[in-house]
Amino acid sequence: MEKREIIFLSALEENQDKLYRICSIYSYSHEDSKDLFQEVLVHIWKSMNSFKGDSSISTWMYRIALNICLRFKSKYTKNQKRFIRLDSMTIANLRSEVNNGIDNEKLFALRKCVKSLNEGDKAIVALYLEGLAYREISDILGLSENHIAVKIKRIKSKLFNCINEIL
Repeated sequence: MEKREIIFLSALEENQDKLYRICSIYSYSHEDSKDLFQEVLVHIWKSMNSFKGDSSISTWMYRIALNICLRFKSKYTKNQKRFIRLDSMTIANLRSEVNNGIDNEKLFALRKCVKSLNEGDKAIVALYLEGLAYREISDILGLSENHIAVKIKRIKSKLFNCINEIL
Protein backbone atom coordinates (compact mmCIF):
# COMPACT_ATOMS: atom_id res chain seq x y z
CA MET A 1 0.00 0.00 0.00
CA GLU A 2 1.37 3.40 -0.86
CA LYS A 3 1.67 6.20 1.71
CA ARG A 4 -1.15 8.26 0.18
CA GLU A 5 -3.54 5.32 0.47
CA ILE A 6 -2.62 4.66 4.10
CA ILE A 7 -3.15 8.32 5.04
CA PHE A 8 -6.47 8.39 3.17
CA LEU A 9 -7.77 5.22 4.81
CA SER A 10 -6.78 6.23 8.34
CA ALA A 11 -8.28 9.73 7.92
CA LEU A 12 -11.43 8.21 6.45
CA GLU A 13 -11.71 5.75 9.33
CA GLU A 14 -11.56 8.63 11.78
CA ASN A 15 -13.89 11.05 9.93
CA GLN A 16 -16.33 9.07 7.78
CA ASP A 17 -19.32 9.35 10.13
CA LYS A 18 -18.87 13.10 10.49
CA LEU A 19 -18.46 13.57 6.76
CA TYR A 20 -21.60 11.52 6.09
CA ARG A 21 -23.64 13.57 8.56
CA ILE A 22 -22.51 16.77 6.85
CA CYS A 23 -23.60 15.30 3.51
CA SER A 24 -26.98 14.35 4.96
CA ILE A 25 -27.64 17.95 6.02
CA TYR A 26 -27.28 19.10 2.42
CA SER A 27 -29.27 16.30 0.81
CA TYR A 28 -32.96 15.51 0.59
CA SER A 29 -33.00 11.76 0.78
CA HIS A 30 -30.93 8.88 2.10
CA GLU A 31 -29.89 8.01 -1.46
CA ASP A 32 -28.75 11.59 -2.11
CA SER A 33 -26.72 11.47 1.10
CA LYS A 34 -24.95 8.30 0.01
CA ASP A 35 -24.25 9.71 -3.47
CA LEU A 36 -22.98 12.97 -2.04
CA PHE A 37 -20.76 11.11 0.43
CA GLN A 38 -19.25 9.06 -2.38
CA GLU A 39 -18.60 12.22 -4.38
CA VAL A 40 -16.88 13.77 -1.36
CA LEU A 41 -14.67 10.70 -0.97
CA VAL A 42 -13.71 10.76 -4.65
CA HIS A 43 -12.73 14.44 -4.40
CA ILE A 44 -10.75 13.84 -1.23
CA TRP A 45 -8.91 10.93 -2.86
CA LYS A 46 -8.14 12.91 -6.01
CA SER A 47 -6.89 15.83 -3.90
CA MET A 48 -4.68 13.81 -1.54
CA ASN A 49 -1.52 14.88 -3.37
CA SER A 50 -2.39 18.54 -2.82
CA PHE A 51 -2.71 18.16 0.98
CA LYS A 52 0.22 20.16 2.35
CA GLY A 53 -0.38 19.67 6.06
CA ASP A 54 -1.02 23.36 6.77
CA SER A 55 -4.05 22.24 8.78
CA SER A 56 -5.14 18.92 10.20
CA ILE A 57 -6.27 16.38 7.65
CA SER A 58 -9.76 16.34 9.16
CA THR A 59 -10.05 20.14 8.76
CA TRP A 60 -8.95 19.77 5.15
CA MET A 61 -11.49 16.96 4.58
CA TYR A 62 -14.34 19.00 6.10
CA ARG A 63 -13.48 21.92 3.83
CA ILE A 64 -13.68 19.65 0.77
CA ALA A 65 -16.93 18.10 2.02
CA LEU A 66 -18.56 21.51 2.52
CA ASN A 67 -17.46 22.71 -0.90
CA ILE A 68 -18.88 19.60 -2.58
CA CYS A 69 -22.10 19.84 -0.57
CA LEU A 70 -22.57 23.51 -1.47
CA ARG A 71 -21.95 22.71 -5.13
CA PHE A 72 -24.54 19.90 -4.92
CA LYS A 73 -27.01 22.26 -3.26
CA SER A 74 -26.49 24.81 -6.03
CA LYS A 75 -27.08 22.21 -8.76
CA TYR A 76 -30.12 20.90 -6.92
CA THR A 77 -31.60 24.39 -6.62
CA LYS A 78 -31.12 24.98 -10.35
CA ASN A 79 -32.87 21.70 -11.10
CA GLN A 80 -35.74 22.63 -8.78
CA LYS A 81 -36.55 25.53 -11.05
CA ARG A 82 -37.18 23.03 -13.85
CA PHE A 83 -38.98 20.34 -11.83
CA ILE A 84 -41.67 20.36 -9.17
CA ARG A 85 -40.71 18.50 -5.99
CA LEU A 86 -43.54 16.77 -4.19
CA ASP A 87 -43.31 17.64 -0.52
CA SER A 88 -45.20 14.48 0.37
CA MET A 89 -42.27 12.43 -0.98
CA THR A 90 -39.87 14.15 1.40
CA ILE A 91 -42.26 13.79 4.33
CA ALA A 92 -42.78 10.12 3.53
CA ASN A 93 -39.02 9.50 3.52
CA LEU A 94 -38.56 11.22 6.87
CA ARG A 95 -41.51 9.36 8.38
CA SER A 96 -40.00 6.03 7.36
CA GLU A 97 -36.82 7.01 9.23
CA VAL A 98 -38.89 7.80 12.32
CA ASN A 99 -40.74 4.48 12.07
CA ASN A 100 -37.44 2.62 11.80
CA GLY A 101 -36.36 4.07 15.14
CA ILE A 102 -33.55 6.09 13.57
CA ASP A 103 -35.14 9.35 14.58
CA ASN A 104 -37.33 10.81 17.29
CA GLU A 105 -39.59 13.84 17.34
CA LYS A 106 -36.96 16.27 18.61
CA LEU A 107 -34.31 15.05 16.19
CA PHE A 108 -36.82 15.30 13.34
CA ALA A 109 -37.56 18.90 14.36
CA LEU A 110 -33.84 19.71 14.61
CA ARG A 111 -33.14 18.28 11.14
CA LYS A 112 -36.02 20.22 9.66
CA CYS A 113 -34.86 23.44 11.28
CA VAL A 114 -31.21 22.95 10.26
CA LYS A 115 -32.27 22.36 6.65
CA SER A 116 -34.21 25.66 6.74
CA LEU A 117 -31.08 27.70 7.59
CA ASN A 118 -29.17 29.64 4.96
CA GLU A 119 -26.09 27.94 3.52
CA GLY A 120 -23.54 29.74 5.69
CA ASP A 121 -25.40 29.03 8.93
CA LYS A 122 -26.00 25.44 7.84
CA ALA A 123 -22.26 24.90 7.34
CA ILE A 124 -21.46 26.36 10.76
CA VAL A 125 -24.08 24.32 12.59
CA ALA A 126 -23.10 21.12 10.78
CA LEU A 127 -19.53 21.48 11.99
CA TYR A 128 -20.63 22.58 15.46
CA LEU A 129 -22.94 19.58 15.83
CA GLU A 130 -19.98 17.36 14.94
CA GLY A 131 -18.25 18.67 18.04
CA LEU A 132 -15.59 20.75 16.32
CA ALA A 133 -14.02 23.57 18.31
CA TYR A 134 -14.63 27.15 17.23
CA ARG A 135 -10.97 27.33 16.12
CA GLU A 136 -11.41 24.34 13.78
CA ILE A 137 -14.65 25.74 12.38
CA SER A 138 -12.97 29.09 11.76
CA ASP A 139 -10.07 27.34 9.98
CA ILE A 140 -12.43 25.36 7.76
CA LEU A 141 -14.67 28.29 6.83
CA GLY A 142 -12.03 31.03 6.77
CA LEU A 143 -13.82 33.18 9.35
CA SER A 144 -12.52 34.51 12.66
CA GLU A 145 -13.06 32.45 15.78
CA ASN A 146 -14.99 35.33 17.37
CA HIS A 147 -17.26 35.58 14.32
CA ILE A 148 -17.99 31.85 14.59
CA ALA A 149 -18.87 32.22 18.30
CA VAL A 150 -21.32 35.04 17.55
CA LYS A 151 -22.86 33.17 14.62
CA ILE A 152 -23.32 30.00 16.71
CA LYS A 153 -25.08 31.95 19.44
CA ARG A 154 -27.47 33.43 16.86
CA ILE A 155 -27.99 30.08 15.13
CA LYS A 156 -28.81 28.40 18.45
CA SER A 157 -31.46 31.03 19.06
CA LYS A 158 -32.94 30.50 15.56
CA LEU A 159 -32.97 26.73 16.02
CA PHE A 160 -34.51 26.98 19.48
CA ASN A 161 -37.35 29.15 18.14
CA CYS A 162 -37.86 26.93 15.10
CA ILE A 163 -37.96 23.74 17.16
CA ASN A 164 -40.44 25.26 19.61
CA GLU A 165 -42.72 26.21 16.70
CA ILE A 166 -42.64 22.65 15.38
CA LEU A 167 -43.12 20.94 18.73
